[in-house]
Amino acid sequence: MFIQDSILLALLIFVARVFDVSLGTFRHAMIIRSKRGIAFCIAFVESLIWIFAVSKVITNLYEPLTAFAFALGFATGTFVGITMESFLKIGEQVVKVFSVKGREVAAILRAEGFLATEFTGQGRDGEIVLLFVQVRRREAKKVLKTARGIDKQCFLVVEDIKFVDSANL
Repeated sequence: MFIQDSILLALLIFVARVFDVSLGTFRHAMIIRSKRGIAFCIAFVESLIWIFAVSKVITNLYEPLTAFAFALGFATGTFVGITMESFLKIGEQVVKVFSVKGREVAAILRAEGFLATEFTGQGRDGEIVLLFVQVRRREAKKVLKTARGIDKQCFLVVEDIKFVDSANL
């Protein structure tokens, strides 16, 4: 019975850590995107779960399996949190397209409903067009595929963006 209780306790600690660390990873993503309310709520739940898990480890220091479960839950939670955040694809990105066929790429992207701003520049091999295309994160891959479909040699950069409220400057 004692071994079974230890395994159940370790499993409980592991699951708690997976949840709290996953939430923490997601909370960081919300902080970066200035989602204060969501970050606040996540932080509250995350802290409650962490206190529960730590208290179980501390009150069972004689059981090394609980410390192992705590550490394994932390590592697993990090992986799960990153995966969860990339799956949800919250926020906006800018896709920068550097292309000798930039005007053609821009026309097709606009026809597909994307907003594209063009800049003319000078590259190593001559004139290029730089496009800035603002998209939701889940639409970025479509822009990349469209650009590469027109110009296989284009250079692409994707960056997360954060809106700045001019009233808060």
